[in-house]
Amino acid sequence: MTDAARPNPAVNQERHWWHSSTVYQIYPRSFSDSNGDGIGDIPGMIERLDYLEELGIDVIWLSPIYTSPMDDNGYDIADYQDIAPEFGTLSDFDRLVAEAKARGIGIVLDLVVNHTSDEHLWFAEACKGRDNPFRDFYVWRDPAPDGGVPNELASYFGGSAWEFHAPSGQYYLHLFSRRQPDLNWENPKVRAEVHRMMNWWLDRGIAGFRMDVIDLIGKQVDAKITSDGPHLHDYLQDMHRETLAGRDVLTVGETWSVTPSSALLYSGRARGELSMVFQFEHVTQRWDETYGKWRSKPADLVALKAVFSKWQRALSEDGWNSLFWGNHDLPRAVSRYGDDTAFPVASAKTLATVLHLMKGTPYIYQGEEIGMTNVPFQSIDQYRDIETLNMYLLQTETGLSPEAFIRGANENSRDNARTPMQWTGGAHGGFTTGTPWIEANPNHVTINAEAAVAEETSVFHHYRRLIALRKTHDVIVYGHYQSWLDQHPQAFVYTRSLGEERLTVIANMSSEPLSLELPDEIVGEGEPLIWTHEPITAIGQSLQLAPWESFGLLLRR
Repeated sequence: MTDAARPNPAVNQERHWWHSSTVYQIYPRSFSDSNGDGIGDIPGMIERLDYLEELGIDVIWLSPIYTSPMDDNGYDIADYQDIAPEFGTLSDFDRLVAEAKARGIGIVLDLVVNHTSDEHLWFAEACKGRDNPFRDFYVWRDPAPDGGVPNELASYFGGSAWEFHAPSGQYYLHLFSRRQPDLNWENPKVRAEVHRMMNWWLDRGIAGFRMDVIDLIGKQVDAKITSDGPHLHDYLQDMHRETLAGRDVLTVGETWSVTPSSALLYSGRARGELSMVFQFEHVTQRWDETYGKWRSKPADLVALKAVFSKWQRALSEDGWNSLFWGNHDLPRAVSRYGDDTAFPVASAKTLATVLHLMKGTPYIYQGEEIGMTNVPFQSIDQYRDIETLNMYLLQTETGLSPEAFIRGANENSRDNARTPMQWTGGAHGGFTTGTPWIEANPNHVTINAEAAVAEETSVFHHYRRLIALRKTHDVIVYGHYQSWLDQHPQAFVYTRSLGEERLTVIANMSSEPLSLELPDEIVGEGEPLIWTHEPITAIGQSLQLAPWESFGLLLRR
């Protein structure tokens, strides 16, 4: 939007407005409740727009707000072109778009088109018989010769991915909940309906889409291929041609299977299907080989840096990176990667520093900007997430103790990200005047937005400064990334270079003091852009850092 007015001969990439933007994700059910029913809503979001404007974000990504029975908290959609009553109305949504636009903020919607709800009209029609015109909107198969499931494909939520429909004598596919039947993207009528719906929303003034599990739409179930099917990119190119071409919008795909090379198929300049993708390699590297995310591996900074550096290099000249620590499916950043006990503020700031100064578009998950942490639930009864509840039954049946599962869930359950946004130190964190749909984290008394905005040295204001720097420094947006001290177990060190400028980022990613010996190439004096403790104006060959201290120093040659 403003980038074109900021020419810099050192920039050799085509500028896009979302290169210098920061995206803020809202989980509507947990963000702000305006009517006291315990569920966040669109009017509540509108009430908080001034807060987001002060933070400085450019885009709001909304998790699904469509009509839904809420089996999977809205990721099971019954009507793509209406709003769930608990969230508001289409008029409320239009007002949100207008109010946000007046503050320079665009709205990105969640596009969930791998599957629908079993209450969607298409599925209701499909269930009426094998000859129904909508039957082929979904994936149906006859039973195996023994009468059982067609094959051993498993649901990501546990158990078989096949559900028997007795009236028609066939199984339908559901890679997630049995109430989330998968759409059949091989059917051109499905693709046409999705394109029509996308254009309907784009014409309504939204700024783009985040595309849920988009790497699954090319599935080939008979070959047992669920992700990266042979026609995936054909479908995405078709989608781009029919909906996105000619529109200046942001699109980001959720792609758990993506690799650095396949990322360029999505977002490389030659193909241009999407603006960028989310990759999750830094997330899954700490998952246990047997129990997955429910039992974590120890933190390994060397491995974490290697992942980030690999992706920075892979998309340095083509494509574009998305930068994130958390989202609605992941644990709280400061609990997962920082120290939420001894150094919650310093580690939250340092996590922000090292992420936001890389090349790519940063994403902030609601509450991350005030340092919200995982919730210390004690019982499975306190959880609401369908995945967590299903996995509890499956894993305790196979021998994992309930106590061990709860320990894992307290680290990695999706509900860690879904407890109410902590606005004040009052009841339920100021999220609602009623009873919240899920309990608020007890630490809202000390960790809340009201206190953070009032305190100039808070995590909130650190995020605000980082967001502002991205808007004014091309070296942050387009600078070449170079990592240093890759094998150091505590230090995260990299530089960003563009023309005559070099930004050096140094962080102590540990809860112990750090003495660093630095290479000659990054020694120098410059302008401090951001810091967690004290401004640093010069880097010598020896450097002392406090626990979780970090800074960014700009040098001009």
